[in-house]
Amino acid sequence: MSRPRPPATPVWVFDLDNTLHDASHAIFPQINRAMTDYIERHLALDRAEAHALRERYWRHYGATMTGLVKHHGIAASHFLLETHRLEELDRMLVFDRRIARLLRSLPGRRVVFSNGPRDYAIQVLAAMRLLEVFERVFAIEDMGYQPKPGTGAFRRLLGQLRLDPRQCILVEDSAANLRPAKRLGMRTVWISPSLRKPPHVDLRLASVTELARRSKAALGPLASVPAGHP
Repeated sequence: MSRPRPPATPVWVFDLDNTLHDASHAIFPQINRAMTDYIERHLALDRAEAHALRERYWRHYGATMTGLVKHHGIAASHFLLETHRLEELDRMLVFDRRIARLLRSLPGRRVVFSNGPRDYAIQVLAAMRLLEVFERVFAIEDMGYQPKPGTGAFRRLLGQLRLDPRQCILVEDSAANLRPAKRLGMRTVWISPSLRKPPHVDLRLASVTELARRSKAALGPLASVPAGHP
C-alpha cells in the first residue's frame, strides 16, 4: 500500500507596506511628495499637474511608475531610486514590536512580495529586524517592473521560487492584489479594518498581529502541517 503524501509546506507570502508596517503614517506621504517632485522636474509640469498625474497613474496602473514608463519613457530604476530615499527611516517606521516573534511562530516558509524596489524593502525589513525572518524578498525588479495586481507578477513569483500556488497564503492590505492570487489557487488573507469580506478573501484580519492566533483559519487545508515545519 502506498503511503499518503506528506502535506505541502505552507509558504506565507507577505506584502510589505501597510501589511507588515504602517506606511501611511509617514513613509508613503514622503514617497508621494518625492514622486510628485520627480514628475514636476522631469516632465516640466507645475505642482498641481504633477500631483494629478501621479494619482491618475497610481489609480489606473496600481503604480505611478508604470504610467511614467509607458507614456513618458521614464527609466523605472531611476524613478524608484530617486523617490525611495528615506534617510530618517527609523524615525518614520510604525510597527508592532512583537511582529518578529509572531511571524516566526507560523508553520512553513515566509517570503516578502512587494511592489517596492529591493533596496527599499531590505532597508525597511532591516530596520524592523525582520530580514532573517524571511527567506526571500521578491521586489519590483524581480517582477520585471510589472507590479501587482498584474497576474504576471504572481506568475514570476511562483516560477522563480518554484512554488505551487496551492501551498501559498498571500497576506495583503490590498483587496485588489488578492483577487489574482485567489484565481491562481492561493489562500488569501486581507489585512483591513473593513467589516466586509469580498468573495476572493478567505480571511480578513484587522492587523497582521492577529495572524498567529488565526493561522489555522488562514491555512485552510494546509493546517495539517505541524508548527515549526520544516
